[in-house]
Amino acid sequence: QVQLVESGGDSVQPGGSLRLSCAASGFTFSYLSMSWYRQAPGNEREWVATIESNGEGAKYADAVKGRFTISRDNAKNTLYLQMSSLKPEDTALYTCKAGRGPGYWGQGTQVTVAS
Repeated sequence: QVQLVESGGDSVQPGGSLRLSCAASGFTFSYLSMSWYRQAPGNEREWVATIESNGEGAKYADAVKGRFTISRDNAKNTLYLQMSSLKPEDTALYTCKAGRGPGYWGQGTQVTVAS
């Protein structure tokens, strides 16, 4: 069965960095585009970044452009999100998604940015 397991979330101070990981199984990882989304308390889920199946064509939401980098290792079936210059407004539950449309979703990993 399809599984997406996120990890790497933590509590950090503003200006800090984190790297999130999403380990995938149960499908052919290298065939699908992968995305990160986030949802802060009281807010709707928002798209953060997407990377194509071959690791190219990364796209970012304006709010994270220049600070976050999405990448993938198809040999390890793993998606990453390198986050730097973190701000309090980046606090959210970060979830990875496989594919487009309904896709497959993970359960998320919590990122908290606070002094």
